[in-house]
Order: sequence, then C-alpha cells, then structure tokens
Amino acid sequence: MNNNYTLNNGTCQYGIRGCRCNSRQMLPVTDWLSDLDDMQKSQLVEVQFKNTRKGYYRNEQMLDLEKGDIVAVEANPGHDIGTVTLTGKLVELQMRKNRIDLNRYEVRQIYRLATENDIKRAEEAKAKEQDTMIRARQLAQSLGLQMKIGDVEYQGDGTKAIFYYIADQRVDFRQLIKVYAETFRVRIEMKQIGARQEAGRIGGTGPCGRELCCTTWLSNFYSVGTAAARTQNLSLNPQKLAGQCAKLKCCLSYELDQYQEALSKMPSKDIQLETLEGTYFLFSSNPLRGELTYSTSPAFPANLQMISSEEAWKIIEMNKKGEKPAKLSGKKANLIPEIDYKNVVGQDDLTRFDKKRKAKKNR
Repeated sequence: MNNNYTLNNGTCQYGIRGCRCNSRQMLPVTDWLSDLDDMQKSQLVEVQFKNTRKGYYRNEQMLDLEKGDIVAVEANPGHDIGTVTLTGKLVELQMRKNRIDLNRYEVRQIYRLATENDIKRAEEAKAKEQDTMIRARQLAQSLGLQMKIGDVEYQGDGTKAIFYYIADQRVDFRQLIKVYAETFRVRIEMKQIGARQEAGRIGGTGPCGRELCCTTWLSNFYSVGTAAARTQNLSLNPQKLAGQCAKLKCCLSYELDQYQEALSKMPSKDIQLETLEGTYFLFSSNPLRGELTYSTSPAFPANLQMISSEEAWKIIEMNKKGEKPAKLSGKKANLIPEIDYKNVVGQDDLTRFDKKRKAKKNR
C-alpha cells in the first residue's frame, strides 16, 4: 500500500514512498540497521509531530511502515497525525538513550496509515494555527501575564491545541486556560519552552553559514557553560559565543571532549619548569597540537618558548630528581603568529587588470 500523502512537508517528486526529497524534515535520524532483517522486528515506532515533538508508539497491527510514512496515532482525546521517523530495533535503543522507562511511559498504538480524509482534516486544523497564535497573544496580554505565546500546535483531529509559551518566571495561567477554552472551543494544553527551543522552532542561519543545528539534527539540548570556551582557548566575547537564541552556542560542546582528553595528557598550568637559565611559567597551550608556550614571567609574556608536551614532561621528571636542563630547546614564540601568504594562483598583483587596460589603450 502506497502512502504518498503529505502533511505540509512536501512529497517525493518521483512518487517514492517515504522519500522526503522536496521537504525539510526536522531532526532526522539515520537508521544504520535498516539493511538487517533481524533488526526490523519490533513493534515500537518513533513518530514526529510539529515543533520537533516526538513520541513512541506500538504497531500492534504490524503495518508495513517505513520512514516518512504519515500515520494516525492514538491521542488523548481522539487521534493525531504524525510522520514516522524510525522503525525497528533502533527505536528501542533510541528510547534507552533518552532514558524512557517503559514501565512508566504510556506507549499508545498506531491506528492506521493516514487516509486522505485524515490528511485533509489535519491540514484544516493546521491552517488555524497562525490566527490562533495571534489571538492567544492578545488574550494573554489583556490578562497582564508576563509570558509570550511562541507557537500553537493543533492535534491532527482538531480537538486539542498545544500552546507553547516562553516565560522568565512562573506564570499562573489557570484563568488564561478558561479564556482559551471558551474562545477556541478545543482542549487546551500549555507547554513551556526555552530560548533554545524557540530558536530551533523558528530556524535560521548561524555564523558558520549553515542552518541552525537545533533546527536540523539536534534532538536534545545540553547545558553549555563558559568553561567550555575556556577549555578550548576561545575569547570570552558574548557576541561571538552567543547563538541566535542569545545563549551560548551548542557547538561549543562538540569538540569539548577531545580538548579535555588532550589536556589530560598535558602538564598542569601550576607546574613550573626549572632550567639553568631560570624558571619558566606556563603562558598558553595548544591541546590538539600538543604544544606549550612558557614565559619567564608569571604575570606577562616574556622570552616566550614553545615546546612539546613530551619535552615538558621530561623536564618535569628531571626537576623531580633535582636536575635542571641548560635551557628549553623549543622555538621562540610570538604573540602575533606569522602567516606565510603564498601566491598559489600566480596572480598577486592587484593592479594587473589596470595594466592590461593601459596596454590596450597604447594600441
């Protein structure tokens, strides 16, 4: 059975089931076990909805589901419409990764592959979300609540609406829920999101020139502190370290483990190197290259010498035995690195075009 219907995400231009070539699927998950038959024997299915919301459902009817299929799933009340993002044994591993306890988590069932009527009804409900959000903001403002309605998500059957809000402090919205229920005539659910979730929902382009990670593939948000920037020797400039959400960039944690592992193999900054020339203090380090820069002054850079971490450990062992090398055998380090600009194309003269024009005039 083919299910080439679409839910505001586009459909395959070639009519291939499960393909999303004309769409931008949020937070995709690569099924590395798709070619193994034994790994596909599982009733659990991961289904994704709007705003990166995901749920895990049981395929009790053993429907032939593939990634990208639109399905109708059990909800409270009614049913919801979502997109299959993962099937097989990998779903169980994903649930274990997200620390979901099957004894406490209510695994609902998948009713069917979405029919044309299901898709049409879901599209009608989705068409009301923008107007509902604007009206919801006006109602919240009229009640004097310090909150912002970031988005509204209607359930697939239109009987329930989730209002995503942002607030710096606790908000008593019991009266607001009553007003919403009377105004929109649906079941109301309030869900608070943070600045990172809002940025992932809105989307955008980062300073790297690529689409935001939280919009494309990040499924979980981890706390990022300034210690990550210090570990990687980054400048503590808020304008450079902050992302679109005004929080520290998530990418600061991508290489943090590598830096921490490299730093664990290097001497501590509190260890001084004793030589016959004098005492050297650690000024800076390059963990990934395994290079250390030492200064003869603990307060400011003076007579900087760059050595490898292996050589630093050798000198430390010598100092423990009461021995001192004559001097550091490293190279002198400059505060401003020297960059060797090479003419790789053979054309480094900025006036070469003007010369050609003059030559033409002489003719």
